[in-house]
Amino acid sequence: MKKIVLSMTLVSAFAMAKGGSGTIEPAVDVVATAVETQSSFWDRLRMKGDLRLRHEEITRDDKRDTFRERYRFRYFLDFDITDQLIFESSITSGKRNPTSGNVSFRSDEPWSDYFVDELKIDILDLAYTFDKSWIRAGLSKHFFYRPLKTQLVWDNDLRFEGVSYGYADDTRSYTLTASKLHRLENDALSTGSIYMYNGQYTHSMNLENSKLRLGAGFYYYDGIKGNTAPYANGVLGNSHNDGFYTEDYAIADAFAEIKFADVMGKPFTAAAILAYNTAASSDNFAYELGVGLGETKNDYDWKVGYVYRDIQKDAVFGAHNDSDFIGGGTDGKGHILTAGMRLNKHLDIGGTFIMSTLNDSRSATGVKADYNRLQLDATIKF
Repeated sequence: MKKIVLSMTLVSAFAMAKGGSGTIEPAVDVVATAVETQSSFWDRLRMKGDLRLRHEEITRDDKRDTFRERYRFRYFLDFDITDQLIFESSITSGKRNPTSGNVSFRSDEPWSDYFVDELKIDILDLAYTFDKSWIRAGLSKHFFYRPLKTQLVWDNDLRFEGVSYGYADDTRSYTLTASKLHRLENDALSTGSIYMYNGQYTHSMNLENSKLRLGAGFYYYDGIKGNTAPYANGVLGNSHNDGFYTEDYAIADAFAEIKFADVMGKPFTAAAILAYNTAASSDNFAYELGVGLGETKNDYDWKVGYVYRDIQKDAVFGAHNDSDFIGGGTDGKGHILTAGMRLNKHLDIGGTFIMSTLNDSRSATGVKADYNRLQLDATIKF
């Protein structure tokens, strides 16, 4: 019944929105900027959200296949206290997962279990902007530049709890953060606190027919070795002894990204990303190669993308990188294909297909196993 109701909601939203035009910013992009002086409370208040419905299939050699329907709900609310001081907040579903807002539907469950009990405070911070810089304090998204929105090191949904500083101009940017690992109400109990000290620098330059951006970062975790998993989903591929981490994580990454404004009438981007855990002596390297064609700014715009990823078991901290590839975490490799289309300003559709291999330590059978994942999405924006 719940699936039928949600399907009707989707169809109704499409019918109401059909024929809409214009552009809006994606719901995930909530970035504080300086604003002009405004005259009323409502002028200073900004709200938006989205509801994504997903059909997902997971087929793998080492376990039973999975077929499920899921949803993700997000709602953002920002308020300009002054022209430079901004209050940012959001709630999202996925209370039990720090790197995903997805919730799977189950049979004979009350609606409150899906849309009330699953909600969590996702962002709650203050942002102060000045000149070309900003400072944030509280629980916020991460603002590291990620070519092709890579999740090799950081999952899209991961949040930092602490203080961060950023600067950006026409040619360079840098971001610095000091934070404590954010815990959820039902997290596993680690034996000690984990802190993160992170920094990234990027430099861009205009070429004859393209724009080149180079970047590097260093992400240091304090308190992982000898600790247990911070979340209930476990160590996710990292080296451990009976659940206690046996390695530290001090990750250096670097990337090169080139963007062309017009390839076959569409924008085209290619990128290479490397990650290396300087605190581990082996199994500490990961890389990603990707391309993307198109964008979805106007009605019926489309985009496609391809990524190849290879990630050794201690290259990054498995609790914080992509939660979809190889089931989350590290120690696997494979291909990621994506496609998306904007039908109108209220409705996007898209899909992702992951064709990957789990290495021995990630497989339930102790030998390499194929891991394939299909996701079909419809996102209603309001």
